[in-house]
Amino acid sequence: MKKIVILGGGYGGLTIVNQLLEKDLPADTVLVLIDRMPYQGLKTEYYALASGTLSDKEIRVQFPVDPRLILKYGEVRSVDPVQKLVIFENDEPMSYDTLIIGLGCVDKYHEIPGAEQYSNSIQTLSGTRKTYQRVNDTNPYGQITIVGGGLSGVEMAAELRESRPDLNIRILDRGPSILSAFPDKLQEFVRDWMLSHEIELIPHVSLSRLEGNNLYNQQEIIHTDVTIWTAGIQPSPIVQQLQLPKDNQGRLIINEYHQIHDYTDIYVVGDCASLPFSPSGQAAEAQGEQIAQVIRAGWKQQQPKLGPIKLKGVLGSLGKKSGFGVMGKRPITGLVPRALKSGVLWLSKHHFG
Repeated sequence: MKKIVILGGGYGGLTIVNQLLEKDLPADTVLVLIDRMPYQGLKTEYYALASGTLSDKEIRVQFPVDPRLILKYGEVRSVDPVQKLVIFENDEPMSYDTLIIGLGCVDKYHEIPGAEQYSNSIQTLSGTRKTYQRVNDTNPYGQITIVGGGLSGVEMAAELRESRPDLNIRILDRGPSILSAFPDKLQEFVRDWMLSHEIELIPHVSLSRLEGNNLYNQQEIIHTDVTIWTAGIQPSPIVQQLQLPKDNQGRLIINEYHQIHDYTDIYVVGDCASLPFSPSGQAAEAQGEQIAQVIRAGWKQQQPKLGPIKLKGVLGSLGKKSGFGVMGKRPITGLVPRALKSGVLWLSKHHFG
């Protein structure tokens, strides 16, 4: 049997699995999906789990049940592209004929001492559960500090304000404004929303270290009860270990078919792949669809025809009643983008992408 092994059941990996199962697999081919968890966690909603406004169960998506799909749960340690092996922490290596790397990302701490040790994460489901515990065990009038004013940090702060109106919440950011990658109009709208909901915004912060409940902005000490880190991401450590060409973000460089140049039996999807746009669930799903196209074309011994990936936009939430986003090049604010995001979540939960 030929073995297509998918590492990671996130947005990209699960899209590939579903796309390939929709068509007739060759009789000599089997799919193997490897993940540490028995379901997909909808990562774009982890901020709501950490805040306490969504339960764990509401952001789980079950993997497909199909005789053509083998589900294997375990912790992957490394990949050997020469021997064509996946190496596990506590199991025998697994060989593959085709490998898809969709292992996602981890926090990037920018070599700041104490950042990993003294902050809380919303990058993994298990880490987010711990963050939920820390945040919701905080006494009334306690201080929550969110490091990083990008999309994740903004959504985390807004959702937490809705969940815990008794807490003091602040966002620290290195730049002059939160959401610096977004249009000025959206930055202004979100800043006004934050200030009207008593969320403190502190720009131009350059942390030199974290030590317990103290954050050091060079010589200034910022005290906090809980720190949540949303100040950047990097590819999975398994990808970091691979001695293969990468971009300056540490993501694997791929060809037009999403394959590694020297190992065309390996595809890379999602946060681990070097793409011309920022990592997102939407980008991973779009890329996953194209990878499935390439694999199916190979079964038919045809040349795949792929167009450029076109993203529909970006949506962010400000609690459950407001939001913001960019659709095409048009900024949108208020209830409409929040409703659109709820619709996207529903579609993801029901395997509609």
